[in-house]
Amino acid sequence: MRRTEAPRGVYLDWNATTPPLPEAIEAMAVAAREAWGNPSSVHAFGRRARACVEDAREAVAALARCDPRDVVLTSGGTEANNLAVRSAFAAERGVLVTSRLEHPSVARVAEALEREGRARVRWLAVLPGGTIDLDDLARALSEGDVRLLALQAVNAETGVVQPVREAAAMARRAGARVHVDAVQAFGRTEDVAEEADTRSLAAHKMRGPKSIGALLGRPGLPLAPVLLGGSQERGLRPGTVDPVAAAGLGVAARHAATSPRRWAALAPLRDALEAGLLRAAPQARVNGAAAPRASHVASVAFPGWTGPELVAALDLEGVAASGGSACSAGTAEPSAVLEAMGDTPAATSTVRFSLGEETTADDVCVALEAAARVLSRT
Repeated sequence: MRRTEAPRGVYLDWNATTPPLPEAIEAMAVAAREAWGNPSSVHAFGRRARACVEDAREAVAALARCDPRDVVLTSGGTEANNLAVRSAFAAERGVLVTSRLEHPSVARVAEALEREGRARVRWLAVLPGGTIDLDDLARALSEGDVRLLALQAVNAETGVVQPVREAAAMARRAGARVHVDAVQAFGRTEDVAEEADTRSLAAHKMRGPKSIGALLGRPGLPLAPVLLGGSQERGLRPGTVDPVAAAGLGVAARHAATSPRRWAALAPLRDALEAGLLRAAPQARVNGAAAPRASHVASVAFPGWTGPELVAALDLEGVAASGGSACSAGTAEPSAVLEAMGDTPAATSTVRFSLGEETTADDVCVALEAAARVLSRT
């Protein structure tokens, strides 16, 4: 395999993925050498692999403040969201309440369930600031037959924090199950949505490897597999669990349990970045600025530009950012999130800058200098 140098520059795309911890890389290297067996095998090689898997499960449970028996390991947040949402409609039909703010692994599953006749989807109104409309949620719940409320903890594109606690309490009173996509919240906030019936997590969003995540379920909650096969993960997620990825997940989960304070400290850097961008482009605006937001995300609309062209120009200047959710990268479609917020122009002209626990003031200065050069090319 041809070796290439690691890219250089300023990385401001932590919401897309995080640089893996050196300790996670080392743990995976050790597991690849010493714990490569099949975790389902009963011999010594299998037991060594199983130890990596169960260690990761315990670390995730500690992070999520739940019992290890309620942790189902998956291939990532997308699979966890699919498993949670589909499980709610495995036994009977009903209403799924959600919004267009959700990650595609929730929104597109909702659309699929409606096509399949398994659910009727009630799309919630969204306030201009980027949060769901709790009054409309009350109306949706009063309409009856709601089996599931699915909402995110932190929006991947704007960083807007959803009113999870209030919404979950409303749904619970109406007898509905609650799923929270907490992929962008674990390790970045102290609030891990313990009031939800199910929660999703992805290792690579908290400095672990890709290809592994988890669904966290309330004790005794019935779940139904999306995939059919073996009995791994209590039959809820058939397929051989990768002990190497699990080793990285375990390290990442333990690190994430200590990291929310470091992420909260990014707010001044985020504010400085936004202020500098608005000076460089006075017509620009910050999406979701009036709503509660995560401390590390700056979603900025630049009228007169398209998001993809700005991202490409910044990349040539050595600054990595994105046009929005990484799952939508490479498409020509406008942001469904920003359209739901009622800002159609921003849906095609936005760049998301997401900072991380290793971002420095110098990084922000370099990014602002690069942005000023790019934005001067009118």
